Amino acid sequence: MIVLIVIHLMVVIALIGVVLLQKSEGGGLGVGSTGRFLSSRGTANVLTRTTAYLAAAFFATSLALSWIAGFERKPSSILNTGAPPGQSQPAPTNAPPAPPGGGGLLKELQGKEGSPPPGGPQVPQSQ
Repeated sequence: MIVLIVIHLMVVIALIGVVLLQKSEGGGLGVGSTGRFLSSRGTANVLTRTTAYLAAAFFATSLALSWIAGFERKPSSILNTGAPPGQSQPAPTNAPPAPPGGGGLLKELQGKEGSPPPGGPQVPQSQ
């Protein structure tokens, strides 16, 4: 994976260099190219092809890096109260005991059968 990252960075640096070497059309900043350095038609074709190849290599290495990173991802749910393997769960301080039978964080947040917490905001009841 480190080799792929190094290749990716080399492609990025080369792509930036090739794009900066190309002739400006004068549209972006309103400044046209007045110099004739590397301005022949043949050089423009070489730079255009090189840019296309480097862009394809950048795209391929980006996809490969994201695909490799997907292997190391472990899906988990935030609704489970248990800590993921390898991590210790901190001891709760002044936390109410978990309801019997499991239920996870969702049941804990809902409270007892949907009753509002004491002293909390009250929902207006229609009469």
